[in-house]
Amino acid sequence: MRPRAQPARSRPEEGPGAPRAPASQGPSRRSLVLLASVAAILLAAWLAGGIAERWALADLRRTAAATLGLQVGVLAAEMQKQTSLPLALAADPEIAAAAQAAPPADLIDRVNRRLAEVAAATDSAVIYVIRPDGVTAAASNAGSRGSFLGRDYAFRPYFRQAMQEGSGSQFALGTVSGRAGLYLSRRIGAAGGVVVVKIEFNGVEAAWRAAGDGVFVADARGIVLVASEPAWRFATLRRIDEAERRRIREALEFGDAPLDDMPLYPVAGTEDLVRVGQGARPAWAALRLDAPIPGTAWRLTALTPLGRTVERERVQAWIIAALVTGLACLGLTALAGRGRRNRARLARASAQRDALETRVRERTLELTDANRMLRLEIEERQRAEAERERLGRELAQAGRLAALGQFAASMAHEINQPLAAIRSYADNAAILVRRGRTEEAAENAFAIGRLTDRIGGLTRQLKGFARRSSARREPVALSEILHNSLELVEARASAARIPLVVEGARPGLRVLGDGPRLEQVVVNLLQNALDAVQGRTDPRVGVQVAEEAPDRVVVAVRDNGPGIPEAVRAQIFDAFFTTKSDGLGLGLAIARGIVEDCGGSLTVQGDPAGGTIFRMALVKAAAQGGTGVAGPAEATT
Repeated sequence: MRPRAQPARSRPEEGPGAPRAPASQGPSRRSLVLLASVAAILLAAWLAGGIAERWALADLRRTAAATLGLQVGVLAAEMQKQTSLPLALAADPEIAAAAQAAPPADLIDRVNRRLAEVAAATDSAVIYVIRPDGVTAAASNAGSRGSFLGRDYAFRPYFRQAMQEGSGSQFALGTVSGRAGLYLSRRIGAAGGVVVVKIEFNGVEAAWRAAGDGVFVADARGIVLVASEPAWRFATLRRIDEAERRRIREALEFGDAPLDDMPLYPVAGTEDLVRVGQGARPAWAALRLDAPIPGTAWRLTALTPLGRTVERERVQAWIIAALVTGLACLGLTALAGRGRRNRARLARASAQRDALETRVRERTLELTDANRMLRLEIEERQRAEAERERLGRELAQAGRLAALGQFAASMAHEINQPLAAIRSYADNAAILVRRGRTEEAAENAFAIGRLTDRIGGLTRQLKGFARRSSARREPVALSEILHNSLELVEARASAARIPLVVEGARPGLRVLGDGPRLEQVVVNLLQNALDAVQGRTDPRVGVQVAEEAPDRVVVAVRDNGPGIPEAVRAQIFDAFFTTKSDGLGLGLAIARGIVEDCGGSLTVQGDPAGGTIFRMALVKAAAQGGTGVAGPAEATT
């Protein structure tokens, strides 16, 4: 870096009448001024660079921590969505029959086709059914070249764990496909057999690679399972002893992977900075942050590169500090030379002014370039914010699907009852027709039709709940919202003998909002209330509707559970905050966002009689000519 005071070196004019300074003082004074200016510029640039580097690292840590939380939430939601699939498949009677000895060939064909359809709909890599002896009886890839049919998987830990404990999981390399994935297993009833769902993370890894940062997931042993860089897969964060390596090879978890060390080298004097090796290419510095994945023993680690952010901030600080310090030194030099003769002072001032104008033009160009870079950075951050909002919407949909999986089992019980009744009515109708009692047979047919409509209504509610909704605001019937919401949870409440009491829901009352999204909120609040009263001797869950103002309707969901401590209420709506051991902490945060999008508010308070009250205040719609839809929301369940 050239010293800023160099243009002030112009020597005073010399003439017959010009006084001369002593020869030993002029050069010595100018040399001292020059050296002091250079030293001040270098010191200011060094200090400014250090401060800018610390600020840039602090900002990078905040941004990386926020991104890490989103990545953990997305991956956990994806895994949670797939976790409920083995449970639902294990309850299927045809799948249970396929796991028994010598099932019919047509049954196996139907199960194979059904598993293929489910795998395609849920983005699962493969779904297959294993008999109690460990041999595969049915698979979604039955028609492919690498079919699992007839293969023995009794050696797999996920099979043994499911047979012993009811469910299991294992991340391993496929012995047939050669692709790594997470195996989720579930025992099929008391008769035995296991249904297995394999999840592959190719889409997640591709998204990580597209983002540009280094991301990987490691298990409790420190073995990398999922990574944005394929070369990192099956590397280790710490040394694996020979006994553990032998056990891994015998279980065929990772094939013939060498389990080499991960190329991460800590930077001396720092806690979270590392250098990432790339083989023959130069290593790059990165910020390392990690966080646990809820519900697993895995940890997700993000490596954010430093070169593109910290180096830019440091260079900008150097330029600005050098410019300001140089200008200050020039000003001091000009003030110190004010006592010189007028002609020499004017000559120096003219030379300094010319040099200053040149430097200003150069610095103006540099600042223009810096301003352009700042605008580009602002645009990049705006794109990142838009991506963050998109990920938030995806998390909301993932939370909806996770909630859908939670009450899928109870809905299966609700559907099985009308199915059994339909079978009985059909058998009776056949007997009555043979006996010539057509009127009674017709009554049985009408009953079968009503039961079929009942099943259709339940499945429509499930599909409507899972469907992605847009943030629209329109008049909707409040009684229909309560009816649809209670229909989704009443099976669980009935099984647990928990009464659901609805009061004040008059027909014709309408509110502004998005019907399916408001149903999601009510279902979430009712599910939380049922969880709160679980195990109570006298459980009660109630819904009260009140018109507290001319333009406001309040829906209060109350329970007589243990209540929420006052210290926790301030955080209950924060994303990723949960008091449940298996929760994601997204339900109430998503619910509040939905209610606020509809122009309302969602609050929580303690019940003086014991328990908790969630109050959802909505905007009342203008009076309509029609009436509301009556249903279970207007009675006691």
